[in-house]
Amino acid sequence: MSTGSEPADGRPDPSLALIMGERRRLINLTYRLLGSLAEAEDAGQETYARWYALTRQQQDAIESPGAWLTTVASRICLNLLGSARARRETYVGNWIPEPLPVAFVLHDVFRYPFAEVAEITGRTATACRQLATSARRRIRAAQAPMSPTAQQAGVIRAFKRAWEAKDIEALVGLLDPNATAIADSGGLVIAFLHPIDGGEQIARAWIEIANLATGNISFLERTVNGQPGLVAQQDGVTVTVFAFEVTDSRIKHIWVMRNPEKLRPWMAT
Repeated sequence: MSTGSEPADGRPDPSLALIMGERRRLINLTYRLLGSLAEAEDAGQETYARWYALTRQQQDAIESPGAWLTTVASRICLNLLGSARARRETYVGNWIPEPLPVAFVLHDVFRYPFAEVAEITGRTATACRQLATSARRRIRAAQAPMSPTAQQAGVIRAFKRAWEAKDIEALVGLLDPNATAIADSGGLVIAFLHPIDGGEQIARAWIEIANLATGNISFLERTVNGQPGLVAQQDGVTVTVFAFEVTDSRIKHIWVMRNPEKLRPWMAT
């Protein structure tokens, strides 16, 4: 008995390499939309399941399998985002990261024409163009030029050393006066529930965290979201991941991931 992914003669599916070659792009898309690696992988698997539920004739009739996969994955993500909003209404504390708007991702990241974005999202091309324009405006307002990676790594290293030494003055000096820190625990572990505003307030909070720390805690310099960051391990197990934004040699934002469900990819690092 044959399936949509296995010819009746038992020979390998010639389109398999092409279809599986789309996997990384699909995961990048679904992760940017959903902000959760686990949900992104689930959406990707569901997309492939729908492809292989088609007959060979149906697959052959699809002119661009890559575009078909993107369309299906985007629609799955839109459905998940609707249920995610309901879940996050009862989410304890802050939720990070925030996924980018659909139209902005599809057009600016993957270069889909707005006509195709409209077909994928079920909106008009004009509405999608307006969404993307709004997203670009918010991102430009939120982003300042980033320090070169080597310089940023030096700032994060100095922050790590000052934190380990419980040197509050050094911490204050490394933080922008208007810095913010936000943590995501999902209500599953201890973390500050509300954003902390101000460099001095953040420094005091980090000293308090250091004073309350128990067990064998170590801080490792790691790449987080493509930028220098820190990983905290307790007795060899990753318990927190810190992402930073550095502007003009000072830390502007800190994102603290404490939710153990979102730390699974880091458990082996």
